[in-house]
Amino acid sequence: MDNKIIQHDIRVQVESFYIPEQSDPIIGRYVFAYNVSIRNEGSTPAKLISRHWIITDANGHIQEVEGDGVVGEQPYLQPGEKFHYTSGAMLETPVGSMHGSYRLVDDDGIHFEAEIPAFTLSRPHSLH
Repeated sequence: MDNKIIQHDIRVQVESFYIPEQSDPIIGRYVFAYNVSIRNEGSTPAKLISRHWIITDANGHIQEVEGDGVVGEQPYLQPGEKFHYTSGAMLETPVGSMHGSYRLVDDDGIHFEAEIPAFTLSRPHSLH
């Protein structure tokens, strides 16, 4: 009998910012970038294989984005390792939000999800 305890603990932190030089509020184009930090705080290595984002603007319009890996990569994280990347999103409103999940697989072939906590996309001075 295998008494190995598998602990999956992937921490995701996101910081977003507005990109005014790529935005055009007159036509309803608001561009945001976000920095993501993914840290394996668990006890077993894991590979990020796909992502699922839910992007909502201030009008309630929802975009879902799914795909393999992140920024063209499928990072393999040993316990204690971090992976950072930057990506972006475009909205038709100056405020919105994003959340989602990453699908990972550990060395034993066990698939699991890591939650991406909700965060706000906001042009400066759009929120009080």
